Amino acid sequence: MSHGHSHGDHGHHHHHHHGDGDASSLPPALDTSVPDAELTPGQLSRRGMLRRTGLLGAGLAAGSVLAGAGEAAASVQEHTAKSSKGNGGYLWLAGDHHIHTQYSSDAKYRVIDHVRQANAHGLDWMVITDHGSVAHAKIGVEKVNPDIVDARDKTEDTLVFQGLEWNIPGAEHGTVFVHPGSNEVAVLKEFENSFDGSVKGASGNSPANEALAIAGVNFLADQVRRRKVKDALFLANHPARKGIDSPHEIRGWRDAQPTIAVGMEGAPGHQAGGIPKPNGPGSGRGIYDNSPSADSFAGYPLESYRTWGGFDWMTSTVGGLWDSLLAEGKPWWITANSDSHNVYADTALRGPGGDFNANGRYEDPVYSGGISLTDTDFWPGQYSRTHVGSTSFAYKAVMDGIRAGRVWVDHGGLISGLDARLSAGGREVTLGGSLHVRRGAQVDLVIRISLANGPNWAQFQPTLARVDVIQGDVTGPVKDKDTFATPATKVVKSFEVDKSSGTVRLTYSLGRLDKPVYVRLRGTDGNRSAVGINGAAVDPAGPAMDVLGDADPWKDLWFYSNPMWVLPA
Repeated sequence: MSHGHSHGDHGHHHHHHHGDGDASSLPPALDTSVPDAELTPGQLSRRGMLRRTGLLGAGLAAGSVLAGAGEAAASVQEHTAKSSKGNGGYLWLAGDHHIHTQYSSDAKYRVIDHVRQANAHGLDWMVITDHGSVAHAKIGVEKVNPDIVDARDKTEDTLVFQGLEWNIPGAEHGTVFVHPGSNEVAVLKEFENSFDGSVKGASGNSPANEALAIAGVNFLADQVRRRKVKDALFLANHPARKGIDSPHEIRGWRDAQPTIAVGMEGAPGHQAGGIPKPNGPGSGRGIYDNSPSADSFAGYPLESYRTWGGFDWMTSTVGGLWDSLLAEGKPWWITANSDSHNVYADTALRGPGGDFNANGRYEDPVYSGGISLTDTDFWPGQYSRTHVGSTSFAYKAVMDGIRAGRVWVDHGGLISGLDARLSAGGREVTLGGSLHVRRGAQVDLVIRISLANGPNWAQFQPTLARVDVIQGDVTGPVKDKDTFATPATKVVKSFEVDKSSGTVRLTYSLGRLDKPVYVRLRGTDGNRSAVGINGAAVDPAGPAMDVLGDADPWKDLWFYSNPMWVLPA
């Protein structure tokens, strides 16, 4: 697409302001109506990177849902024309909601280090989530804020949220983050001091601790209702890692505040953990190398403690826990991110001296003189990406896109764009949406995929081999809140992909529907597959369980989409 585009009344305002305001134009590097000569060196460098990877000016079709910030720039004209009609013309903004800095006891980088890396790796938004802890609750949550505010000023084309990693009482960790504003620190600090499992000594598995977790989610909703913060979200992190997020706890968070507790990591961070020795840590992807403990939910099988194609067992099992949540007809979305603490093959060490407990932070990192082959993480955007369909380049738009489930995730740059829609009688919905139809209406799924358009950060161009359509019946709320299976969900169609560049259009007819169903998508490079846990009739070629010590993440790439529902009446 060679044409420029118009922002309507905003056509000549290329300055991007972060604040509470949602009205913002595209960052200059992405805005093809801004000539190269008007860009700063940093913006010019970013535009060059986007051009080299084919992201700037690439498009699938007029008004399509596009992926990647650069592609979004090419679609703004269509987006502006169509967004008012609800026709799915979103900006697909890539991000990461799980990142640790020197304000975490087990990490080391400055905020600006992660923001610069995320920016260079093509992310449009990110959340700084240092660990909830006594030191963080006391001083870290305040001390990190000026660093975040400074990073917002210095990198205008990446949105930087402040959040924290909540030690969920009675359960695992979770990302909690709020819309930027004058109360962001105060609200996070009060939340952490009142509801963090580590701060409150409430980590163990007990009804009282589970109730405290619900109270924490309710507190966040109350802060939004009272307009202390413009918005807040909670996502459960690495949910199957220790087996302590029981199905009834997940349902409890979701049902208490469905606009706050909206999802979970479909794939954990720490993906470099699986790189074999001597060149890597030789552990598991996501550091999923655990066994059941006294606090674990007894019903979970041993294979739930491992990743499958790099994804959490709750997500990767067709007919498993995620599907049992979706079959209730209630939203619960998946994401993917870096959980970046200490980056594989990096050269930095924590700065010498300093006292974390006294200062709430480590000294700035220094050069080590060597490289670390035992660290387990990638930089934000280097491997895992969460793509969010947003109505504009703004904090609120990203949060609204996550809440609406307009989200797909990928590893290793497997694909560069995904546009999936269900349609019937001229009406359509995209990811996260519900299509209301008459009983017996013909419903069709149309998938457009923009294949990898350049090398990923491991310097090879991934090839998509197969796309699977997974469909399940909506059977309504479960009687047993610890249900984690739904037998009616299965792979209903697999498409072999026989090209390595450009775009692919796939269509699948769901037929004439008289009962509610949902569909979701997944795709793979085809390098590692196995019959799913629930058998070949359910999942003939799903992800294989990752082998501890031999699970190179670059050799086993997948993408997953969030679901869409069809609701006949």
